[in-house]
Amino acid sequence: MGISITKLASGRLLQGVILCLTAACAWGRPQAQASSHAVDVPRFSHVILVLIENKEFGDVVGNRQMPNFNRWASDYALLTRYHAVSHPSLPNYLALVAGDTFGVREDCTDCYVAAQSLPDLLEAAGRSWKAYLEGLPAAGFLGASSGRYAMKHDPFVYFRSIRGDAARLARSIVPLTELDRDLETGVLPDYAFIMPDMCDSAHDCDVGITDAWLGRVVGSILRSPAFDASSLVVLTFDEGTTERACCGSPPLARGGRIATVLVSALAKPGFRDATPYCHYSLLKTILASWGLGRLGHTSDPAVNLIAAPWRDR
Repeated sequence: MGISITKLASGRLLQGVILCLTAACAWGRPQAQASSHAVDVPRFSHVILVLIENKEFGDVVGNRQMPNFNRWASDYALLTRYHAVSHPSLPNYLALVAGDTFGVREDCTDCYVAAQSLPDLLEAAGRSWKAYLEGLPAAGFLGASSGRYAMKHDPFVYFRSIRGDAARLARSIVPLTELDRDLETGVLPDYAFIMPDMCDSAHDCDVGITDAWLGRVVGSILRSPAFDASSLVVLTFDEGTTERACCGSPPLARGGRIATVLVSALAKPGFRDATPYCHYSLLKTILASWGLGRLGHTSDPAVNLIAAPWRDR
């Protein structure tokens, strides 16, 4: 595969629903050359992925300490059999943006990868992307940690094609504080990756702190004019606390069952989807929506596309 590894290792949302029901929603099929089969997937205007940390499905869904998360899970689409790929954190982050763990089995900080990732395909298609990282001391920062920021939660800097390009780093790997400015100016990228720090992510702190953080940050996204009727926020966890497995024999994912919510006017309200999914499924769905082709295990037939939760055209 040509891979080398240095070390093995609201309000506006209701308006959006109305717009969607009056045929403002954009839908599309993957381009024929990008897939051997055509499937119905929404043509998202924006995909905003918000990652939080280390909780099993049952620790979150129905937890009174997480009223914001559970309100969105009730109002929009909840994936009830979604699984993380591995343990610990880093392999899951790599899987989410490149479709593989590349043999990484620890939270290493020098295990760089020479492989294609989602940003490469986005840029080739003329689409924009940005990673907003809480606690990042400066745009393009490459250090292993700084305060409550940890490199292991920033998958993009593990890819040599990004790590070695100062312009890409400065443009696309930025502190979370830039999100408010981008929302205000309406320049939200097509694909946004949002990562709280070690406390707000629930890695080191209580889930109540995380839920309050979600209320502020995700709430600001949903209220922004930049979040339109075809936008999608995905709320999910990097990994669970068990070895619950999914997808194929042997399973491609063994990182535990985690709660994943799809917040969008395109999603069926109150829908619970019991289809087996994993992180590769989410990446596969994003690629299919924008006709970007495949990456790594997104080509595996055991990886289900997330197709059931969307409203009929």
